[in-house]
Amino acid sequence: MKYPALAAALALSAQAGNLTAQSQQKTDGGSARSTARPTIVLVHGGFVDGSGWAGVFELLRKDGYNVAIVQNPTISLAGDVAATRSVINAQTGPVILVGHSYGGAVITEAGNDPKVAGLVYIAAFVPDNGQSVDALIKTFPAGGPQPPILPPRDGFLYLDKAKFAAAFAADVDAETAAFMAEAQVPWGLAALTESVTEAAWKSKPSWFLVATADKMIPPDAQRFMSKRAGATVTETPGSHALYVSRPAPVAALIKQAAAAINTTASR
Repeated sequence: MKYPALAAALALSAQAGNLTAQSQQKTDGGSARSTARPTIVLVHGGFVDGSGWAGVFELLRKDGYNVAIVQNPTISLAGDVAATRSVINAQTGPVILVGHSYGGAVITEAGNDPKVAGLVYIAAFVPDNGQSVDALIKTFPAGGPQPPILPPRDGFLYLDKAKFAAAFAADVDAETAAFMAEAQVPWGLAALTESVTEAAWKSKPSWFLVATADKMIPPDAQRFMSKRAGATVTETPGSHALYVSRPAPVAALIKQAAAAINTTASR
């Protein structure tokens, strides 16, 4: 009788050991790593700074996401990629890069970092290898809306203040749009003309939010770039500054990307 009892005791001991090992695996990051939410890194575009992400930031933080914001110098593409990589390096676990406008070019290059699990483009430029934002702007239809970029001044670019609201922030409240026009961050010529060397969307999943009332990057140009990148595309009414005026659909697409990446990682 003692042998069946011994066998039962050993079986219970093995069961307990398995449960302990599973618990330790979760604690050590085995299972937890596959279900942990990625950190969201927000990358602004030209003429603005990271404060425009406030509404998106609040929505994501409210839902429990860890969110970091890059303050690009916007002097050169290389400098902005370096600033973004610095923020990526400060995170633990996987990262989703989110780029608005010129920030799309930044995440296209910075997204090659091994921590980056996915790319989200918000009314953004999506360059290919060897392509600059300047080259993409030159493909816009001549008869369509054109960004009201003034001639360079001391190596930097600005938007015409009188045309800023209509072109960049048509659905932002008038007081905020007027302040954005006055508070423009100078955009360096090198940021406009430097080319992407390795487009991360060729090897990383991507999502794209088309702003259908955009007067800075024509919606058809957004559709072309997102299709070329093989991105999952959502369209929504909004100006170029929809991340300011309508943060909800922006946050929703980011959460969609995060959920898809979690699902893939847990398989």
